[in-house]
Amino acid sequence: MNRDTILRLPSMPAASPSYPLGPYRFVDRQYFIVIYESDPDAIRAAVPEPLEPAKENLVYYEWIRMPDSSGFGDYTETGLVIPCTYKGAACNFTAQMYLDDDPPIAAGREIWGFPKKYAHPKLAVVSDTLTGTLEYAGERVAMGTMGYKHEIFARDPNKTVAALSKLQVNLKLIPDVDGKPAIAQLVAYNMTDISVKGSWSGPARLHLIPHVNAPVADLPVRRIVGARHFVADLTLPYGRVLHDYLAEGAAAGRRAAE
Repeated sequence: MNRDTILRLPSMPAASPSYPLGPYRFVDRQYFIVIYESDPDAIRAAVPEPLEPAKENLVYYEWIRMPDSSGFGDYTETGLVIPCTYKGAACNFTAQMYLDDDPPIAAGREIWGFPKKYAHPKLAVVSDTLTGTLEYAGERVAMGTMGYKHEIFARDPNKTVAALSKLQVNLKLIPDVDGKPAIAQLVAYNMTDISVKGSWSGPARLHLIPHVNAPVADLPVRRIVGARHFVADLTLPYGRVLHDYLAEGAAAGRRAAE
């Protein structure tokens, strides 16, 4: 392989790239989100500076079912998202993610810095109940339930589009060959080309179980605020650097030397 061939590769390994070039289109992407109030100290510990947790002390526990994802296939993921602000602008910080498919794990970590780990989440309709679960290393660590499509609680699709369009932020950490940080950034992105096919809200419950390698229970449930269930098509584009910790450190070092 010559240099041009190498630089055209979308991802590793060269013999069989883990994922193709983006952007990435998702069709019939189904969300189940339980909104709850948690411990402010636990939230602050999970949120990297210079992000500031929103004053309401809310956490979103999400299950996302993705049956048709370009380049990634068919998979399910789950995790914790924390409403925050960055320089006064509202955003969501992705704190933890667990899923069952290698290509989006590799791409998510390498491109946008999604905090993805391999596990076994499920999202399904069981009788009259929308049910999400997460198993890690053979143990149940999360379960959420919601009344299925309570039509009286149908949600305005425009509100769902606004929520999906909101600024999203990840902490991207990639080591260099010597183990020291090569990349330490806050990465921002916004979903695009959003088409909401259905949106509902309704009663829900959430149970989180402590686990050392899937510590979702480190953000404990204090009070359930509500839940959302919606289906949408959307595109995940490439991201942009919101904050560079290494550049910040270099600038501080230069100031100290002056």
